[in-house]
Amino acid sequence: MVTGYVQPSNGDILVRGKSIIAKSPREVSLAGVGRSFQIAQLFQELTVLDNILIAHGFSVDRKLNFLKPLRSADKVEKVRAVLREYELEEYADDVVSTLPQGVRKLLDIAMAMLSKPGLMLLDEPTSGVAVEDKFLLMDTVMAAIRKSDAATLFVEHDMEVVLRYADRVLALYYGRVLAAGPTHKVLSDPKVQELVVGHHLDLSDVKYATKKDSDRA
Repeated sequence: MVTGYVQPSNGDILVRGKSIIAKSPREVSLAGVGRSFQIAQLFQELTVLDNILIAHGFSVDRKLNFLKPLRSADKVEKVRAVLREYELEEYADDVVSTLPQGVRKLLDIAMAMLSKPGLMLLDEPTSGVAVEDKFLLMDTVMAAIRKSDAATLFVEHDMEVVLRYADRVLALYYGRVLAAGPTHKVLSDPKVQELVVGHHLDLSDVKYATKKDSDRA
């Protein structure tokens, strides 16, 4: 509902004090809400550079048309700076369909962040990413988001990722809020461990994000 894909039956949704009810997903994006998808939504047969140039056209230029070239020296330099920030520059000329899942995820998020959203929604950012790459991906993403000062909400089933990167957690079970609050407190809740985590979670042996960790990331 927040991103405009589903309209609420009643009530209102405000972004920066203004209603976004009845706005299209693109209008919601331009209003300040960014979103990445569980399955990266990319132009599979185009290069990484072309994908982000298209996103730049919609997010920064606000429109694309046949009278304005997609590529220019100035635009390419700007988007290459974005690729460097997300550690994607080495893939600039690679076709998206040939890339590992983790690289596609990073590109999807980088494209969504181009509009400088005030709220960034991440749908399972580490889904499908190799276990050894998930923290590298999240470190890169969260460092870029912190620099932008965007509020971030992410859906995630990997408890290691939740513990390391979430300041607060909302635990849901069949549409009901089981617990909400600081990450460590919520994940210590017996009902959350039983119904959401699915097993006992020994938090005494698990490292989770501290402010010092966040500052270093």
